[in-house]
Amino acid sequence: MYLRKIKIGDVELKNNVFLAPMAGITDKTFRIICKEMGVGLTTTEMVSAKAIFYGDSKTKKLYNLEGEERPISIQLFGSDIESIKYATQEVDKIADIIDFNMGCPAPKIVKNGDGSNLLLHLDLIEKIVKAIRENTNKPITFKIRKGWDENNIVAVEAAKIIEKAGGSAIIIHGRTRKEFYSGKADWDSIKKVKESVNIPVIGNGDIVDEESAEEMFKYTNVDGIMIGRASFGNPWIFREIIHYLQTGKKLPKPTLEERYDIMIRHINMEIQERGEEVAVKEMRKQLSWYIKNLKDSSQMRDKINKIGNREELLKEIKLYFEYLNNN
Repeated sequence: MYLRKIKIGDVELKNNVFLAPMAGITDKTFRIICKEMGVGLTTTEMVSAKAIFYGDSKTKKLYNLEGEERPISIQLFGSDIESIKYATQEVDKIADIIDFNMGCPAPKIVKNGDGSNLLLHLDLIEKIVKAIRENTNKPITFKIRKGWDENNIVAVEAAKIIEKAGGSAIIIHGRTRKEFYSGKADWDSIKKVKESVNIPVIGNGDIVDEESAEEMFKYTNVDGIMIGRASFGNPWIFREIIHYLQTGKKLPKPTLEERYDIMIRHINMEIQERGEEVAVKEMRKQLSWYIKNLKDSSQMRDKINKIGNREELLKEIKLYFEYLNNN
């Protein structure tokens, strides 16, 4: 009933369950793994429009989509109109959908006037949407929060501006910038945004399992859902939610063997993508999430955080899973 194909602009997606873009998390490897779990749309990590404008080589790696199953969305952020125009033209060459971040609460983003700081400047939001629309024919989506703080709840107003200026869809996280990720997401704000515009609205915030996914659809009437933190170390959540929305039945949780296989594959793909030294360090947080709540995971996490090479890492993980299987 709730799971269905969805069209954003002229791009049709196989379903309406999406992976949220997250800095330092949704790199190419994780996107590929989540796509295999059935996700309808993946989005890159945030890409700085200014960095594209200045030709930063590291930034280009963030939106290298080679070898990925389409469609894929590239997420830009910024507040300088000229660099946003230029960056839009650049990513237009490879993206299927262009997303723009107006919701990131991180201090280093906000202090530059980017991310959720834009929710304090609705006139600038309008200029940004128009600038992007004038420089691409691709669908353009916008990720917002319900507002800056409780005294500045602007989601509905921002959504109407985005729609009028040429936006193709809105992703709304039901918290203010001040809340970051604390407390409970306000699904009423998501519902109000859905009721206020005619373009697709994607709900985000506190979707952690099959039931909360279904409840988000039921309560807010959104066109799709986006899952972020609940996917940390748990790409299976997409498979589970999609199956539940299709059948009303729950899939069994991943076995230890499946968890082990995905971890090993994730490590090897990351090394291939980034090189051993960088990948082994970058994978520490991911591996800690994969083993969270397993027996003696804190001791294993301590070991992982001290390992600097692939061979030792794979050996320790193998020993750990042998231990889990025998206990």
